[in-house]
Amino acid sequence: MLTWPPPHVPALPGTGDPVRVLDSSTGQVVVAATRTEATLYVCGITPYDATHMGHAATYVAFDVLGRAWRDAGHTVRYASNVTDVDDPLLERAAATGVDWRDLAQSQTALYAEDMAALAVIPPDAYSGVVEAIPAVVEAVEKLLAAGAAYRVPTEGHELGDVYADLSADVSFGKVAGLEDDLMRTLSAERGGDPGRHGKRAPLDPLLWRRARDGEPAWDGGSLGAGRPGWHIECAVIARDALGLPFDVEGGGSDLLFPHHEMSTSHARLLDAGHGARVHVHTGMVGLDGHKMSKSLGNLVLVSRLREQGVDPMAIRLAILAHRYRDDWDWTDAGLVEARERLERWRDAVSGNGGPDPDAALAAVRAALADDLDTPSALAVVDAWAALSLAGTADPVEGAPGVIARTVDALLGIRL
Repeated sequence: MLTWPPPHVPALPGTGDPVRVLDSSTGQVVVAATRTEATLYVCGITPYDATHMGHAATYVAFDVLGRAWRDAGHTVRYASNVTDVDDPLLERAAATGVDWRDLAQSQTALYAEDMAALAVIPPDAYSGVVEAIPAVVEAVEKLLAAGAAYRVPTEGHELGDVYADLSADVSFGKVAGLEDDLMRTLSAERGGDPGRHGKRAPLDPLLWRRARDGEPAWDGGSLGAGRPGWHIECAVIARDALGLPFDVEGGGSDLLFPHHEMSTSHARLLDAGHGARVHVHTGMVGLDGHKMSKSLGNLVLVSRLREQGVDPMAIRLAILAHRYRDDWDWTDAGLVEARERLERWRDAVSGNGGPDPDAALAAVRAALADDLDTPSALAVVDAWAALSLAGTADPVEGAPGVIARTVDALLGIRL
């Protein structure tokens, strides 16, 4: 699958500090990458609607992580996916009378346009689920052969659906650390089927769904015709793109369970106990006190804001004004503040001289190394801009250029 054009990332003097992030599994702030190559997998979109602000906040947050890693001297390998066949996509296509493949293609293209506009560096490895199906089939066959998966009878099929046997994974539950009752509740709310008859245990997740009338299906070899379950897709795509273990698995906080718990479990069973080393999650973005989601229809769309003439850099600044792991509400006032900030920064770097930029660069780097503290990073640039606009008795030639490159390289803000 093709990505979008990468933005230019200017070089900065010196290097940043090791980046620390909050590991959702332990509640501890840890160094995000300990090797020269830093590896990141972020779960991608299900393309049945345009990119809303919750999506944008997640991908901007992990873009900042990648930028901070590069500035600290790491080589970054970033992988992501597009869930281009899934129940919500098929349901939306049926409801609108659009072929599901056309819907997936159009919304994936719009997502790419939004990411390019927001200066998000594209993944190095970018795969749709459909193109990964042969690898998923091979992985599910491997789990069956190892006794870590089983079949559940399905009407009309001699070979039934395939489910993972979570009892084969002694580490299951360590990603989210939740009680059994809560896991069952969340599983039912987030795409699982804990009440399905014939399963060995309520939480066992679907690996391969046999073909049903009116649904797309692919050759599953010994599994029979069908399509993948949700969690195994990401486990296989991440494994094939990054190898196991990899450094960070990321996404919205609603993916912690069941998606990241399950995908990590599958990865461990496929590769001798290895999965993501750290799990990092972004907060939920709301509107009028409710989580922004496609199911609720309370969406602020990046593409719609762009159509209205909003500078994508203002949208990005509105996102960066919030700590990545906090829940927050999108507001018109927040966008106004971001637009005003962008204008001040552009005014402040428009001259040839200004306050010494070295301390500001160091402070921005320190803020990002401290669990991607973008609000503090913005405050540093605000302070420099205020001094620049007020005038300085001893301006440093070239200082505005250093600051412009700093916010471009580290925050993804083009001035």
